[in-house]
Amino acid sequence: MSRILALDYGLQRVGVAVTDPLRMFAQPLTTVDTRLILDYLKDYLSKESVDIIVLGLPTRFDGSDTHATSFVNVFAEKLRTTFPAVNLVMADERLTSRMAKASLLASGMKKNQRKDKKHLDTVSAALILQTYLETYS
Repeated sequence: MSRILALDYGLQRVGVAVTDPLRMFAQPLTTVDTRLILDYLKDYLSKESVDIIVLGLPTRFDGSDTHATSFVNVFAEKLRTTFPAVNLVMADERLTSRMAKASLLASGMKKNQRKDKKHLDTVSAALILQTYLETYS
């Protein structure tokens, strides 16, 4: 079975999460510099079977766009063009950063480790993916 990949896109870095082959669990995978994400995905998709990419879409509580929404939409078009065989799903990512912070705190991670935003980005991607799995599986 193909995996599902999730991305938490940011201007500096992208959090990446992936399901297990049975699509039961979301797991944080890595964080990639935004400038390198398409190359990373090309390499990853050449090695792993992925048929869905879930991309977090930032919106405000009222559903309106944030300052980052347009950047994510531009990136979404690049994904569609670069990987036409992979289904792209846009997923609401409201509150994922806040939930990721709480998750890292609850995990017992030390304060100096929690300051590294890479952890936050991968956990946010995993939360986006887990929400997708719970909603559509």
